[in-house]
Amino acid sequence: MALRIVEKAARSDVGRQRQGNEDSFLERSPLFAVADGMGGARAGEVASRIAVEQFDAGGADDDTPEEQLAEVARGANRKIHQMAQDDSAYAGMGTTFTAALVTGKHIAIGHVGDSRLYRFRGSRCLGRTEDHSVAQLKVARGELQAEAMGEDIDQHMLLRGLGGPQPPLVEHGLAMLRPGQTFVLCSDGVWERLSTAELGRLARRRNLHRSLCEGLSQAVERGGAVGDNVSLIFARIGWVDWWRSRGQRLRALVADEDTPAPGEAAI
Repeated sequence: MALRIVEKAARSDVGRQRQGNEDSFLERSPLFAVADGMGGARAGEVASRIAVEQFDAGGADDDTPEEQLAEVARGANRKIHQMAQDDSAYAGMGTTFTAALVTGKHIAIGHVGDSRLYRFRGSRCLGRTEDHSVAQLKVARGELQAEAMGEDIDQHMLLRGLGGPQPPLVEHGLAMLRPGQTFVLCSDGVWERLSTAELGRLARRRNLHRSLCEGLSQAVERGGAVGDNVSLIFARIGWVDWWRSRGQRLRALVADEDTPAPGEAAI
């Protein structure tokens, strides 16, 4: 048996107050990405779009999956910075970048900024990306509780992003996948409104499309007068039963959230 993505859902919403959507996302299974643009409606939209379109530029096939994601981020950074240099209308634009590539029994991650990737199994959060922000730095120093990051005055002050003159320091690596895991990518407009527990509750549901609609609706509703753009991606991992699907359409089996994979202990 092999692991594969057996269910996915993705969407972006402008929210209640913004005139345009500066978020961009990519859902091209097994590749997923979220980019949250900065620098005003026009420039932010351009920067985030460049970030996700950079995946079409290709790269070195002999690189590891995580290094391929890092190179996409670096390539996007060069293009965004050059466009800002060439046209004053785009001066100062930038974007976050959080991407995931499912490969074999692993998920490769590339990350810059404060969009996030979470991994859930059942109700348990197995981990998430670290924000590259002043607020996250305060948490690391013990000056701020993690639960209060969404309300901190420095929540939107980024320490890293795409669009600067120097190559970005891209956080990248591999994480092990298990059947029944669901990973979540989202912009800060989502995680500032929905807690990790709420995202976990949505991620464990059988119908991820309904979870997506509910999650975006809640994030937009709670945004109120300062509502941000919101982007959310769910993707669930399961076993593919090759033997029973001979001569038929492959049947994807999602492992029960409390059932260990064959030969494994429960998490």
